[in-house]
Amino acid sequence: MDSISDFFIRIKNAYAVKKDRVVIPFSNLKFEMAKILETKGFVAAVRKKKKVKKTGKEQLLLDLKLKYQDKEPAFNNVKLISRPSRRIYLKKDEIKPVQDGFGVLIISTSKGVMSGEEAKKLGVGGQAIAEVW
Repeated sequence: MDSISDFFIRIKNAYAVKKDRVVIPFSNLKFEMAKILETKGFVAAVRKKKKVKKTGKEQLLLDLKLKYQDKEPAFNNVKLISRPSRRIYLKKDEIKPVQDGFGVLIISTSKGVMSGEEAKKLGVGGQAIAEVW
């Protein structure tokens, strides 16, 4: 399983069992995606934290505080677009709103990971990672 699908599955599973927080192994890509989810209101807070293992090694983790609206998850569904076996690239003209503007497209561009809305404003395309609504 790739790390991006694992990231979203962990969040969906935590919402399914009404958890307050979810902890995910850290990577810069996941951190940037989590910041987009926080900006768009799908999670309440994102922070990096360190955990020291028994062996003395430090492990970086991503701690997400989940957000609920009227006891319902703010994050309903996700559609992974690119996979390790098949990358999907979108030109700036091909970027469309997700769920009539109620969702967000996460896209990896030459200027970094950003929402589809930001990419369209900057006039850049890139690899479509996922749609969240």
